[in-house]
Amino acid sequence: MLAGLQRCCRRSARGRKGVSMADLLGSILSSMEKPPTVGDQESRRKAREQQARLKKMQEDEKRKKAEFRKKMEKEVNDFIQDSALQKKKYEPMGKIERSILHDVAEVAGLTSFSFGEDEESRYVMLFKKEFAPCDEELEAYRRGEEWDVAKAEERRKLKEQAALEEEAANQNQRRPPSPSSNYRDKYSHLIGTSAAKDAAHTLEANRAYGCVPVANKRDTRSIEEAMNEIRAKKRLKKGEEDTGAAGSSSSSSGL
Repeated sequence: MLAGLQRCCRRSARGRKGVSMADLLGSILSSMEKPPTVGDQESRRKAREQQARLKKMQEDEKRKKAEFRKKMEKEVNDFIQDSALQKKKYEPMGKIERSILHDVAEVAGLTSFSFGEDEESRYVMLFKKEFAPCDEELEAYRRGEEWDVAKAEERRKLKEQAALEEEAANQNQRRPPSPSSNYRDKYSHLIGTSAAKDAAHTLEANRAYGCVPVANKRDTRSIEEAMNEIRAKKRLKKGEEDTGAAGSSSSSSGL
């Protein structure tokens, strides 16, 4: 390559009078790509090392996730096999670990919830499907309280009793007013129990107002008896009219 450059320089020197060989060779060499300096090599080496460290970190993270998932799968399987356990509470863990545990629980057919106020204290609880928590139990865990079945049952009974009392109060408000005491019971010490009952069932006709018992208003006669009585009244009335007319005629003839 150097021989070729020298021949090129000779030809250029012949064609260009007044230009030295050294100047021409220097201009050609300066136009060629310079070899990397010591600084460029160090930068490339650091870049390769950083890339290698990043790749190693990613591989370690992937390996840790796989190991954690395998561990959770074993614990979840043990929890399912233990018939004495209804729920399982884990210690606080990071967001990635909680996500893996939720995924493992869903695949296993369990119900899982996360509780805790801040990120550092959040933990996961697993429940078997047949022992899924009610809303009151979940609210207790969200408040950071322990779930007590006996206390919850007592609170439920108190709520039911309060609801019944409220319903009874509403019915009393809609019910029409009634006397607080019975009239016969109030005056039984004066007239006696039997007399009070007899007086309550006895009704007498009041001619001033025409109030008579319903039983007295009923006509117990047969149709034939009623018709005979009507006819008798008509004959009596007709006889009275005839007698009055005869009396009037006699008076006229005397005059």
